[in-house]
Amino acid sequence: MAAARSFCRLRREIAPGTRVSALVPEQGMCLSAFLVLSPPAHPGAVLLGRIRPEADWEQIGGLDANRLPAVQGGWMLPSCHLMIYESPHDAARRIVREQLERADLALGPPLVVSDTSSPAHAAPGALHWDLGFVFPGVWESTSAAPPAPWSRLELVELSGLRSTDVVRGQADILAYAGRRLGA
Repeated sequence: MAAARSFCRLRREIAPGTRVSALVPEQGMCLSAFLVLSPPAHPGAVLLGRIRPEADWEQIGGLDANRLPAVQGGWMLPSCHLMIYESPHDAARRIVREQLERADLALGPPLVVSDTSSPAHAAPGALHWDLGFVFPGVWESTSAAPPAPWSRLELVELSGLRSTDVVRGQADILAYAGRRLGA
């Protein structure tokens, strides 16, 4: 007979005898929204940015100050953790407003992806869980200065990038979205 299962239906209070858990994975769980924006008929270029470290990325993107040095030199998708009780669609619209400083931008339905990782500081087998909502959209090239949170924000040819050029594990997000890096 198979062992009893605990399903990922998290609740604060658990009725005796139910198969619900109040546990969060030992290394945490993040819910995030990502925008993968390209010009029409050119999916090989994607809108990527380099963060402006003096911008309030903890408020803008859920990126704490301790992680800024590790990400400020690489390319990053417009993205953010979801806020508590925020829907993925609302998070994507917030990214459009706050990170791209656009009033509106048409986005397609999200691709939902799940991934796990074992942080270097974690005990063997302890996993961090990520659930990502990847929204596609169209971005026309502009010559305007980058929006305030970014030191650079531009359409970048993915064929010229390595996975190490893209920060926060977002090379995986691009791969899930069917966008391949060069090397």
